[in-house]
Amino acid sequence: MAAQLFLPDDEATAALGAKLAGVLRPSDLIILSGGLGAGKTALARAIIRTLMGDPRLDVPSPTFALVQPYEGRGLRILHADLYRLRAEREADELGLDDEGAIVLVEWPEQAPALAARATGSVKLSMPADGRGRNVLVSLSDSRTIPA
Repeated sequence: MAAQLFLPDDEATAALGAKLAGVLRPSDLIILSGGLGAGKTALARAIIRTLMGDPRLDVPSPTFALVQPYEGRGLRILHADLYRLRAEREADELGLDDEGAIVLVEWPEQAPALAARATGSVKLSMPADGRGRNVLVSLSDSRTIPA
């Protein structure tokens, strides 16, 4: 199921992250795509904080670590940023095929084979006037995002 949304500010992005967290399940692989500054990490941060039940949880960008793991509340989450990969095969070494974990992947374009296994995608873009974010959310099954 797909939904096209406009998010006017960071609060709306965080609210979408909380809603997405409510429909994610273990073994989901969600790809987050969009240009620099489009809001991929902000959205992932909101999802992770909601799933971990901690609105103040430190959720840094995984740009340099490549993968940040989180565990709590009976969940495992892997937050990956593939921006710095030089070759697709490098993605195979990151452990993103962890059965049972919820995996959030930024810059999935760097690993098309991984992206092809996604159970959902979120495409973020900035409108021409630079205000807010346009978002297209697609889930591979009948799950929908709560209003």
